[in-house]
Amino acid sequence: MRLDGKVALITGGGTGIGAEIAKRFTAEGAKVCIAGLEREMLDKVASSLPAGTAATYEGNVANPEDVEKMVSVTVKFGGQVDILVNNAGLGVPGSVVDTSLEDWHRVLDVNLTGPFMLMKGIIPLMIKAGGGSIINISSIAGIRTSPGKTIYCVSKAALIMLTQQAAADYGPFKIRCNAICPGATRTDQLKMGVNELKDYLKTDLEGAISAFTANSPLRRAAYPSEIAAVCCFLASDDSSFMTGAVLPVDGGATIVDSNGLGISLPVKK
Repeated sequence: MRLDGKVALITGGGTGIGAEIAKRFTAEGAKVCIAGLEREMLDKVASSLPAGTAATYEGNVANPEDVEKMVSVTVKFGGQVDILVNNAGLGVPGSVVDTSLEDWHRVLDVNLTGPFMLMKGIIPLMIKAGGGSIINISSIAGIRTSPGKTIYCVSKAALIMLTQQAAADYGPFKIRCNAICPGATRTDQLKMGVNELKDYLKTDLEGAISAFTANSPLRRAAYPSEIAAVCCFLASDDSSFMTGAVLPVDGGATIVDSNGLGISLPVKK
């Protein structure tokens, strides 16, 4: 029960990594507010958690009004916010030339501006409470290039710098801010991401995932629960002397090559 008595706000909590974070946090004694875009998915996750441990908010982290409301719902539910997990994310493929200005702003709004607004709203509450833990879910795409994913890589790299800036500024207030950089993880986003590769290699989903992760030392994709376990560590007092850290959770991919870099499809002229 490493999070006993803690209250967490988790964005993107209706699916994948966010849902597993909510599951792990409540198992460790926390109350959670899970925010996301789809009511049905949020309710499904909340109903799977122990009674009385979860609240939900249907909204978009790119919308300032929704951000304000999801913070207030969390405070109303748990009385405080001890942990913020900025997990909601969006990826749109494209090189610099291929990426539209609309997609550029749309991805930045979700992946960077949303976390910024949530941190801006919650840090003052954490200061009053005497501290807290902020965990930003970046990506190995934030520390290594990934051909044809310009805006995703840029947004995730910027999220790392936002993480470290907040760590430097608010460490004196006992607020820790760390970033997790998952590699290939078995989520809907990965399934969509390897679709083109699947067709190119004339294989099935598992074949595409295997090819995508073939260059990593562990030679497989992560399960969302494995990312949630690291998130729980950063949320707990077990990581009490860690702030500004950037943790690749990638099966070793970044020590040899970004997942799939060696077999990436060529960028169109």
